[in-house]
Amino acid sequence: MASLPERAVRPRLPEPAPRARVRWSERLEPYLYLAPSLALLAIFTFYPIVRSIYLSLFLTDPLGRPRVFLGLQHYANALSSTFLQSMGVTLLFVLYTVPVGLILGFVLALLAHQPLKGTRIFQLIFSSPLAISAAIGSTIWVMLLNPVSGMVNYLLGLVGIAPIHWLTDPRWALLSVGMVSIWLRLGFNFVLMLSGLQNVPDELLEAAVVDGAGFWAKTRYVTLPMISPTLFFAAVVGVIHAFQVFAEIEIMTAGGPSDATNTVVYRIYQVAFRQYEFGSASAQAILLFIVMVVLTYIQFRLGERRVHYQ
Repeated sequence: MASLPERAVRPRLPEPAPRARVRWSERLEPYLYLAPSLALLAIFTFYPIVRSIYLSLFLTDPLGRPRVFLGLQHYANALSSTFLQSMGVTLLFVLYTVPVGLILGFVLALLAHQPLKGTRIFQLIFSSPLAISAAIGSTIWVMLLNPVSGMVNYLLGLVGIAPIHWLTDPRWALLSVGMVSIWLRLGFNFVLMLSGLQNVPDELLEAAVVDGAGFWAKTRYVTLPMISPTLFFAAVVGVIHAFQVFAEIEIMTAGGPSDATNTVVYRIYQVAFRQYEFGSASAQAILLFIVMVVLTYIQFRLGERRVHYQ
């Protein structure tokens, strides 16, 4: 039996913390880690969306301050104005750029993935558009497509083709801007496709060769299904980028000629910062947001059925 002095010097064990206090601390800890990201999202994403919805209900002054409540009048005016024409131009731009960009990115990645000497050089060349900004790339192509002194028309003249007014002819303007957009996005698509090809298991390709499959059969039945998640991601991101194109339009055509390249985003920019109708521009921005959400939902509903996840 321990003596009294021994009992007196024995250290006391700390009392356990209340269960409620421990439970609340465990619940709050993850939100503390997320707080910086949530703050940035709230400032630069959620607040602008809420502010745009609020401004779309008002007639604003040139400084963007709401003055007269109009309700949904801006939305009705947008749906009955040239907004729908701009939406049609944007959809054409998406159809011109996204499929061609995906196909070119995949073909170039497939060529650069072959076990040949010098493929590193081609990989560097094909991915080089990533290092070029949209403003610089558009300026370069404005000079190349100049109908009088441009290099493109000069090369066409060598084979007997008459000069083409690439940026001033409504028949060619949207195609020309789309070509530049494809080139600017080619590096991104190439890098995505190449990373997807590098993740295809060699065992599957070797098994296909043993079964007698050729290059095209391996590509169709092995490579494409295995990189379908990469293709799906590139398609979704490509559509979103095509809807938001701005720099190429501003530098190359400024929405012309005859509104042939006046996409939705560029029209919103004109209404907001040239006509100073911030309420109308906010309503059109919300309509564009709704269209993009619907299209993304359709892509996920239809596209994910053909995506093969490992």
